[in-house]
Amino acid sequence: MLSAAMYASKIVMEFLPNIHLLGVFIVSMTVVFRAKALFPIYTFVLLTGLFAGFATWWIPYLYIWTVLWLFTMLLPKKLPKKIAPIIYMSVSALHGFLYGILYAPMQALIFGLDFKGMIAWIIAGIPFDLTHGISNFVCGLLIVPMIKALTLAKK
Repeated sequence: MLSAAMYASKIVMEFLPNIHLLGVFIVSMTVVFRAKALFPIYTFVLLTGLFAGFATWWIPYLYIWTVLWLFTMLLPKKLPKKIAPIIYMSVSALHGFLYGILYAPMQALIFGLDFKGMIAWIIAGIPFDLTHGISNFVCGLLIVPMIKALTLAKK
């Protein structure tokens, strides 16, 4: 169900480039379910490939969302309530800002880009990464409420 919700939220928000709730879902699920969050994350990746096509753009999905999961896993399990929201929002934002850098090596391999070509690809994507990071931060306001809902559902 979480994978379907992730996928549906992505589809509903596609008219806004690089603005979505995937960071909210991944950070929230990781905080609540820890390693088990990989199941809905990879089911989402599979759903995305099934419905949008297993093209070259999809290949980085095999690792790019796991990076956000890993960033979140590295956080202490119990963060102070006052700083937890800003930490979660910041981790999600960081992933958004780094998205193009994380995506670029696979694109370089797929399209035969040299290092300069890969750097040019990253630079060209900076406006999209800025939008992604800022929107992940703003959407991150939903992370703590989502954690509470997932925790309640888990019980």
